[in-house]
Amino acid sequence: MPSVARASRISYSAAAPYAGGGDLLQPGRRGLFPDGTSWAKLAPMGGDGRLQLHEERVLAEWIDANGHMNVAYYVLAFDHATDRVFDHLGIGHSYRQETGCAIFVLEAHVTYERELRQGDPMRFATQLMGVNENRLHLFHAMHHAEQGFLAATNEILGLHVDLAARRSRPFPAPALRRLQDLAAAHARLPRPKQAGRVIGLNAGRT
Repeated sequence: MPSVARASRISYSAAAPYAGGGDLLQPGRRGLFPDGTSWAKLAPMGGDGRLQLHEERVLAEWIDANGHMNVAYYVLAFDHATDRVFDHLGIGHSYRQETGCAIFVLEAHVTYERELRQGDPMRFATQLMGVNENRLHLFHAMHHAEQGFLAATNEILGLHVDLAARRSRPFPAPALRRLQDLAAAHARLPRPKQAGRVIGLNAGRT
């Protein structure tokens, strides 16, 4: 997805994304790894079933005049988490190189729940809320990795785009099947209360 320039000294988690996007795109694989194992069975999950693929720490240069992480860098950190999810699902960097297609973000919502300070560790959990032939709906939750509290959420609507034509294009069938499998599994999870949040003075926040 398009993102702002990367800051230096990013610390990523040890959870490795799937690196063989080309194998997942081969006809007849039906969402399988080369050894025939179902992708859905191997996807790294948290205890509640959400994908947990990314961790990093709040950098000194992300701190603003109020002494906490600036709002812009929450979005950057969520973008890092999105990149890890897309790589893991086989629709990230390798997919872009092999197919000439990528995911563009059409809409994004962020809620700021609790402030983070310099050096605080962040852990991200991701739920695939839905998918159709050319769009996907993701919901990220950012937690303090040590204290466990929810710091922020990010909800995005992504569009599958042909980079040469600069127009929407349907997902290839193998990629769509993998996304549909994950969406079906995640449909059993509770809907986050922040999902679909509408901004307004009477929106229920204090």
